[in-house]
Amino acid sequence: MSSSLPAPELSAPELSAPDAPPPSPDNARPAPLVLIDNEGVTDPTLNLALEEWTLRNLDPQYRYLLFYVNEPSIIIGRNQNTLEEINRAYVEDRNVRVVRRMSGGGAVYHDEGNLNFSFMTDYKPGRLHNFNRFTRPLRRVLASMGVEAELEGRNDLVAGDGRKISGNAQFSTPRRMFSHGTLMFNTDRKALARALDVTPDKIDSKAHQSVRKRVANISEVGGRVYDVPTFRRLLVDGLFPQDETPVYTLRSDEWDAVEDLAERRYRRWAWNVGASPPFDVRRRERFEEGEVDVRLGIEDGKIDRIQIYGDFLGTWGTTAPLEHHLRGTPYAPEALRTKLAGVDVSPLLGGLTNDDFLALLYEEG
Repeated sequence: MSSSLPAPELSAPELSAPDAPPPSPDNARPAPLVLIDNEGVTDPTLNLALEEWTLRNLDPQYRYLLFYVNEPSIIIGRNQNTLEEINRAYVEDRNVRVVRRMSGGGAVYHDEGNLNFSFMTDYKPGRLHNFNRFTRPLRRVLASMGVEAELEGRNDLVAGDGRKISGNAQFSTPRRMFSHGTLMFNTDRKALARALDVTPDKIDSKAHQSVRKRVANISEVGGRVYDVPTFRRLLVDGLFPQDETPVYTLRSDEWDAVEDLAERRYRRWAWNVGASPPFDVRRRERFEEGEVDVRLGIEDGKIDRIQIYGDFLGTWGTTAPLEHHLRGTPYAPEALRTKLAGVDVSPLLGGLTNDDFLALLYEEG
């Protein structure tokens, strides 16, 4: 059984909305923990927006815990180059969502077998990067289910055999913070491996790249058979020992504000791809018409520099007009296709077709 807290009077936030009042002193009693009801939402853009919006806007007298499950998606770390982290061919073929989050760390794969959590509380220096503090309650409940998990390295939970079952990251404002992570309960590990299987030798950047580790599902190491909803219920029961779990249910106007934030941030190409750090791409292939070697410099997700080399027999003598035409174009298949519409590259590239050139520019897989 659950009870609802009175909803604070909050207006729909801007991205620059002020944060909550200053936190309580370190020696104060811990604020009550409240469960946020995400109402079964599985849209990753909406769940990430919900997490950010509640962090910035809910009553700071409370700590909050949010659980959510996402449809198949790759969640990119704040400082990562999206194109280095995903298998583009697989992602596009399977309609896997790709969304950048607020926190740092590596890319993670989400699906209906993965339960995500987020603890929200006042920001204090001793809590930042203190993953032991935030994962301890989860480890205690997992142990009661027969899953002995330990914190390894900075931010991973591993099972007894050393395989990773959870990755964690954090984000803070000057006054509030969240520590969130994955709980791989019954994730499709084959899909995970395919979605994050990237050919690394064609992109050169200074972005933070993910470190792949051996992974395991909690259902495999726990020795019990149940589904994700049951797993979530057991976690809630273990984390909220009182008879009634305090639950925060968003009003319709608050959901409108979350939806607005999702539209303005988490559904925008400029955030999910364009926010990647600068990187360089080299594409080279030999066609019947000759070898074409393309060097690209990408900044803010757009083509900033491009040079085309090769031994093809172009009839214009220079590829400069094509290079100039492509500068400033978002480095994404549809944007490139649109930019090349109505342009015939064959005289410049010795008879190479537009489709072949487009496939070379944005090679997938």
